Amino acid sequence: MKSRQTAACLPPILALLFLAGCAGGHTPLVPTPASTAFTDHHMANVTQLTFEGDNGEAYFSWDSKRLIYQSNRSGEQCDKIWSMNIDGSGKQRISPNHGAHTCAFFFPDGERVVFASTSHLPGNCPPRPQTPPDARYSWPLYPYDIYTANSDGAALKRITDNPQYDAEPIISPDGQQIVFGSQRAGDFDIYIMNADGSNVRRLTDRVGYDGAPWFSPDGSKIVWRAWHPETGEEQTQWQAAINGNYILAWPLDLWVMDANGSNKTRLTNNGATNWAPSWHPDGKRLIFSSNLDDWREDIKRYGHNFELYLINIDGSGLERITYNKGFDSFPMFSPNGKKLVFGSNRNPQKPRATDIYIADWVE
Repeated sequence: MKSRQTAACLPPILALLFLAGCAGGHTPLVPTPASTAFTDHHMANVTQLTFEGDNGEAYFSWDSKRLIYQSNRSGEQCDKIWSMNIDGSGKQRISPNHGAHTCAFFFPDGERVVFASTSHLPGNCPPRPQTPPDARYSWPLYPYDIYTANSDGAALKRITDNPQYDAEPIISPDGQQIVFGSQRAGDFDIYIMNADGSNVRRLTDRVGYDGAPWFSPDGSKIVWRAWHPETGEEQTQWQAAINGNYILAWPLDLWVMDANGSNKTRLTNNGATNWAPSWHPDGKRLIFSSNLDDWREDIKRYGHNFELYLINIDGSGLERITYNKGFDSFPMFSPNGKKLVFGSNRNPQKPRATDIYIADWVE
């Protein structure tokens, strides 16, 4: 599996990710090759939307008509933010063509977007932090700040000012709040702020990793992924990682809390890497990616056969959705509930690269 520069958002672990076609062009859509013989559940008409390089973290606009995503197309050394129509047409770059970018999301009005960027720093791509020599998978905590812009990239505005990682922004359904992950207090926690960057409040405070938060469809709850070191060895690993600005492939579990940080509830406890959670439009279920069923011997800590799963918000009703012996992740339902978008390495002609796929959702 290929390690990516971000993989932090929804956002982003151990991932192989991201990319796209010509700006304003229309690349012919390619259904998933029949030879792969997938038996995905609840999904029909699975269609590939991107074809060049690595692509990922594609998320719907609130009217279910467009996608915003990150890509290293055209040989870019770090990701830029792009948008496209849900049929793959109308691709256009939104972010500056300088710096690393990740974790983009539409405001409810469709006129503005939010994403994380290092475009305020000199140099094109920030240097990767040094990780332990035995670390098989890791992702860097670049010194991102969070920006807003018009949906065409104009009126770019930096709304956080933190010398360490601020990223993973998700907009509340009313457009008034942004929840995000941050390294700003010497640990890695979830924060919430007003949409203009004011009134920052911390929602998690346990030592360890709490990231990739996502508002429920009614804005009352937040799902996220977490790993909290318990043993002395784990605590030592965590402190080295947070001081060195990187995250390793620890087991991750899904948690849900109220939007004010109260009533924190753990949903999974299976030793696997459970990540990239987002909500079904009914607000009662979550979709996420996990290596729970990896067929390799080292499945829990290192397996990279990530599949998509559904689970109820009380932790019951776990259901596997994809059956692809490779990487499936970054799922999001369209707000109207008709489509599912996700990132995958299922094209046998690009087995080491991730592309964006869309499918009709069948209950």
